[in-house]
Amino acid sequence: MGRLLDVVAPPRMGGAFRWNLASSWVAQVGDGIALAAGPLLVASQTRSPVLIAMAAVVQKLPGLVLGLYAGAVADRVDRRRVVLTANAGRIAVLLALVVALLTDTLSVGLLLGLLLLVGTAEVFADTGWRAILPMIVRPADLGLANARQMSGFLVGDQLIGPAVGAALFALGSAVPFGVHVLALLLSVGLFTRVRLPVVERTAPDQHVGRDILDGLRWIAHNAPVRTLTLVILVFNVTWGAPWGVLVFWAQERLGVGAVGFGLLTTASATGGIVAVLSYGWLERHVPLARLMKACLALEVLTHLALAMTTVWAVALAVMVVFGGYAFVWGSLSSAVRQRATPQDYQGRVGSVYWVGLVGGLLVGQLLGGVIAERFGAAAPFWFAFAGAGLTLVLVWRQLDHIAHADAGTTPPDGAPA
Repeated sequence: MGRLLDVVAPPRMGGAFRWNLASSWVAQVGDGIALAAGPLLVASQTRSPVLIAMAAVVQKLPGLVLGLYAGAVADRVDRRRVVLTANAGRIAVLLALVVALLTDTLSVGLLLGLLLLVGTAEVFADTGWRAILPMIVRPADLGLANARQMSGFLVGDQLIGPAVGAALFALGSAVPFGVHVLALLLSVGLFTRVRLPVVERTAPDQHVGRDILDGLRWIAHNAPVRTLTLVILVFNVTWGAPWGVLVFWAQERLGVGAVGFGLLTTASATGGIVAVLSYGWLERHVPLARLMKACLALEVLTHLALAMTTVWAVALAVMVVFGGYAFVWGSLSSAVRQRATPQDYQGRVGSVYWVGLVGGLLVGQLLGGVIAERFGAAAPFWFAFAGAGLTLVLVWRQLDHIAHADAGTTPPDGAPA
């Protein structure tokens, strides 16, 4: 067991990272349970497509509305306290949901309100957590640290959690949310073992809005991070277009049903697991700029392949490749951004990155629906191929500089050296 732990989280990464990783993995399982149980609960309360869609919107909306504010808060106050407070709020809201279900007092309006509160708490918890990782891991290990965190997302949130959540919902609508509460309590307990380096903070001398503007100005004047943020935005718009209508494309182009579509999404998760487990080897043997270029080039070719194919087996293989490079890119791009960002800007810069990611996906999904309705199921993939391909051509040479855009800062006192 000790040897396995050393492989997953090498001793050089420190005890704080190990506790943080364990906390994250447990929370991801709980989130995965809710990922399946949430839509089932909404569908049991209403058959209105508008209200069902609204349930998804109210959970995403806080990220767009409050994302930048949450980033500024994470740079102003103790980030550990931000994470603990936000997760305590999530637990309180979920307990209220469980009580409403057990007492049969849940209404659609109350459910939407509770989902909005959960989404709000998640914004602050996730923003604080993203800003903590560079505090406890030395810059050279940030890529591996992000990959290990993503492995928890893939296994807990995407594979194990949803299956468990659906099974628990069959036992009773309150059961999966009660288990989610238990998972969050355990996650919080593990996170309390995380000890952060001491950071002296002075009382804020300006409005939080100025903090947000300072963060945006920092990005605007840092060419590598600015370009990386724009790449993230554009590539999520282009990927969001076909991803939003993926089930429609699978039915129309591949002729598959629910099982065939489910296997496509499972294939991408499988590729992702292989990728994050091999990330350390890749980072040691492949230059970072070459790895970034390879990931983005594979993205462009994925769009082309899925636009052209009508064969399910080919699409399945492409989705495995997609899962592989997508999670390598996610780990690498996060590490590059974190290395290039000073500690006191991690929250704000990370929040801009995240808002761009979520906003890009939402815009892309809206565009994809319009494009598919007008030009057919394959058209969103052609749009994605053209948009991503043009963007890659424009930033190709800059990726050499972006890959090594280091802030030049040393780890804070108490962080692993």
